[in-house]
This record gives sequence, structure tokens and C-alpha cells, in this order.
Amino acid sequence: MDTIFATATAPVKSGVAIIRISGEKAGSALASLTRKQPPPPRLASLSRIFNPDTNELIDEALILCFKAPASFTGEDVAELHVHGGRAVVTEVLQVLSEMPGLRMAEPGEFSRRAFENGKMDLTEAEGLADLIDAETKIQAKMALRQKQGELGRLYEEWREALLTILANIEAYIDFPDEEIPPHITAQIEDDVEKLKTSFAKHLNDNKRGERLREGLSVAIIGPPNAGKSSLLNLLARRDVAIVSEHAGTTRDIIEVHLDLGGYPIVIADTAGIRESAGEIEAEGIRRALARAKDADFKIIVFDAEDYSEEKLSQVLGDDFHSLIKQDSIVILNKIDLLQNVNFIPQVAGITTTEASFNNGVGIDKILLQIKKFAEDNFNIGGDPVITRQRHRSLLQEALTSLELFSLSKPIELAAEDLRHTANSLGKITGRIDVEEILGKIFSSFCIGK
Repeated sequence: MDTIFATATAPVKSGVAIIRISGEKAGSALASLTRKQPPPPRLASLSRIFNPDTNELIDEALILCFKAPASFTGEDVAELHVHGGRAVVTEVLQVLSEMPGLRMAEPGEFSRRAFENGKMDLTEAEGLADLIDAETKIQAKMALRQKQGELGRLYEEWREALLTILANIEAYIDFPDEEIPPHITAQIEDDVEKLKTSFAKHLNDNKRGERLREGLSVAIIGPPNAGKSSLLNLLARRDVAIVSEHAGTTRDIIEVHLDLGGYPIVIADTAGIRESAGEIEAEGIRRALARAKDADFKIIVFDAEDYSEEKLSQVLGDDFHSLIKQDSIVILNKIDLLQNVNFIPQVAGITTTEASFNNGVGIDKILLQIKKFAEDNFNIGGDPVITRQRHRSLLQEALTSLELFSLSKPIELAAEDLRHTANSLGKITGRIDVEEILGKIFSSFCIGK
């Protein structure tokens, strides 16, 4: 197998850049660069780096070595901590590329080798990718738990339980005339029911893991000129949407990504909803209502001077009550302009929030309500959560196979249902042949990881 190399740090000017080498020729490559034997494993050593062909000094670097299997990839690994200037990094990479048996790593190839050498399972590899991509504290916390193997251990526990049940059944396949004792039958049926309950509970999680990976969806909807774009700008703390007195300024959906108390939030400003609109604006309104239906949380904004139940119905359509429910904030904006107008305390059973976006009134309360919603509905404490559709599809496949299991079937068919269930779980962690999905998973990694 080729020895691979790549930068393990971002390709930008920095104080230090790390170049990682993995494979059986890592030590000899390092010796060629430094003109001396590699340092003892895990002992940092300061060394000069030379171009073996020209004998020119390239840099002075910190060197680290890791011997197989006690390394990230499970192979011999060397790391060069060079100065992070582009010229230095480029020259070191060029020198390595000219060494026989060495080549530049493909995206995710270090992690793939770690998986293939038993250093991590697929869920841990995916957790590592998510940890690198994490933008908020909650995302990082969820990814770290997965990287540390919590999710994989849960699936392996279930798989081991299935294999134990399967072993009890297969013991009787070779003896068709011998019935399974009643106490063993009762135990098998009880164990299968427990697994079915565990699978179903794990799947019935409101998809909070996947939604946290992508960001919780919040839609701002309301009639034209109610202040939706102003609210988006206030929440983003910058001008991302055009604010105008003219109705219909926002035609398409504008998104802003926020870190709110560690939770990733994607807030979308949508087109103002009204009855009379041109073709383009009407399409924007259709998209606004569709986004509201799909959103995790809705912020419905009205002009406090121009609110009515009729307008609410107009904004949200015939099913506006089902759209609002409890996962919404109804805001009556422009309260600073109210003159002798009775304030509406509730809309569709939800207490309204007074606001004046021009003066910043009510913004803190709105942020607190969104944060509370995230904390109440997307807490990742307790059991590990499903983070990818791949896991969910295979788990559903496993549950379907397990629900087909019955000891009233011929024993060979009952055993086959258990095998299918165990195989589906094994595909999640990579315990069985999953070659067809490896390329897709690791190609999403950055080069050098």
C-alpha cells in the first residue's frame, strides 16, 4: 500500500502548518528530509528539513513519530510541524511527492485507513467529520460523543444481543425434530420485544440529531411591511435584507445562520403574504408558506396598528391554527406607534410579544423564546442520537426485519429475519462489508484528515 501525505492544517498562512505522512515508508521519508534517524515514538524533536536532491535547507521543524499500530491510522505515522508560510509548505509537499512510493492523500484517506485498520468504526469516523465541521458548541458536543463511540457502542450492543438470540435458534436448526424448550422460546420472544421497543424509541426522536447537524429551521412570516426584514437584520446584527416601505420588497427566502446559546439556528426571512400579488411575488408567497410548514419554529410578525384575525387567516391560510400551535411567537411590532389602540394579548391562544424593531424593543425576549424552544426540544443529553439519514434508513430496515420475526415460522426463516436485522446494524458501524458506502462517506472529509 502506498505511503500517503498531506497537510493536516488549513491551507492558509499561519505560524505552524502540520504535514502528516502515513505508511510503511513514513520513517524513511522523514530520514531523507532530516538526514538522521527519526526520533523515538511520541517524543518531539527539533530538526532541520532539507531538500534531498539539492541539499538546500527548507525549514526548521518539530518532528513527531508514531509507530504502528499506536497511531491515528494504525500505520507508521510521521508529522512535520513546519512554519506555515506557503513557500515552505509547498516545497516540503513537492519534495515528498518526488519520493518513490509516496503520493498525496485523497480526501478522508487517513480516516479511511484508520477505519480499515480497526482504529474506529464508521459512526466514529462520521463523528470526526462532524466535529471538524461543527460551528456551535452543541454541534461539537454531539459530534464528540459520536466520535468517542457512544453511538457505535449502542448499535453493537443491539447487534450482540441479536447474535445471542440467533445462536439459541441456530442450535436447533440441525435438529428439526427437536422443539425449542418453552422457557427458551419465552426468553427469545421477550428479548426480541425489548429490542423492537428500543429500536422504535431510538427512531422516534423528532430527528433532533439530524436537525442539529443542519441547524434548526426558524421561519419569519407575516404580511408586507410588518417588519420581518428588520427583525432578520436585528437578529443577524448586520444588514442582510433590504428594508423598504414599499410592499413586496422580499421576493425570495433570505437565510441567516446564528449560534444561539450553542444551538445552530437557521433563520429565514420570507416574502410578505397578501392576497393581491404579481406572478413573481405570488411564487414568493407560496415558498413562504411552504417554508413555514416545514420550519421547526415560526415567528409571525404583524404591524400592531394594523392587526386583525382576518389578516392572520390571510397570512397563514385556512390551516393557520395548525401552523401556529405552540412552536411559534406572534409578534406585534411598532408598538411605539400605537395611539389609543387596544393591544391584543393573545392570538390563536398564544400570548403575543410586544416589539418595536426600530427601537430594539422585544429582541432579547424573542431570542430567549427561540433558545428555550431549542433547549426544550433538542436537548442531546441521555442516550446518543441519530445524526445521519444513513443511520436512520438502516435502523428502520433493521426494525422492519425484526418485526417480521416470528417463532411460528419455519425456524430457518425466523433465523434469517434475525440475520437481516443484525446485518442492517452492522452496516451502520461497518462491522460487515460496506464497500459501496465507504467512498461516499470518506470523500466528504477534507484532505489531510
